[in-house]
Amino acid sequence: ALEIYMGDLIGDRNYERYGNNFPLLFKIIDAADKLSIQVHPNDTLARQRGMENGKTEMWYVMQADEGSLITDGFCRALERDEYKRLLNDQRLEEVLNTTKVTQGDVFFIPAGRIHSIGKGVMLAEIQQSSDCTYRIYDYNRPDDNGQPRQLHTAEALDAIDFSPTTDPRTHYNYRPNGTTSIIETPYFTTNLVAIDKPLRKDFAQLESFVAYLCVDGLMAIKTMDNIVPLHAGEIVLVPAVADIVELFAQGT
Repeated sequence: ALEIYMGDLIGDRNYERYGNNFPLLFKIIDAADKLSIQVHPNDTLARQRGMENGKTEMWYVMQADEGSLITDGFCRALERDEYKRLLNDQRLEEVLNTTKVTQGDVFFIPAGRIHSIGKGVMLAEIQQSSDCTYRIYDYNRPDDNGQPRQLHTAEALDAIDFSPTTDPRTHYNYRPNGTTSIIETPYFTTNLVAIDKPLRKDFAQLESFVAYLCVDGLMAIKTMDNIVPLHAGEIVLVPAVADIVELFAQGT
């Protein structure tokens, strides 16, 4: 579809920048067990290694069991050699920054920050369109064949930001029946829209596509004479040529 509709779909400036490669990925991740400790390279390092771009991402927690954790960076500054020693001694967990999470928490994960999703967390992930992930540590778990899972410790070393994460959550001021700004990056801008009555949005000057991901309840989107219902976990892409969007909550 992108090759056919080009700028009409994602916006002329976006098409000039990304061509036929859609710039973002949207995922729903439901962690039945804690995931491995990972890191993503930034654009510069990724391109040095023959990839299109690195990966900056963010998480919105849709649901979390009581006591569920997210790992977001280090709890204190590390030197490169100290990190290598801790990793080699199976002691990396001692310096991880872990946070108990609840529904509505937001975490911004810039390229270079180590991270992991804990057991019992379901979240929405918005990220640069990249599949480059370096797995650093996986709690010594075997793969399906009973062998140690593949790690990328050497590849990850130059990607890691060893500075501490002092305040992992992204704070925002909730606005009912309005648009709450959450994160703005060179790659994506994320807002939270919470409604219990119809809301009309004018995107005539935006010159970009908009994606709506339903994180709770049931809603509907009307644009360009089309009405699309959305349940929690579903997403709809509003093309750049759509000027007016109307949002409806369940029962409105």
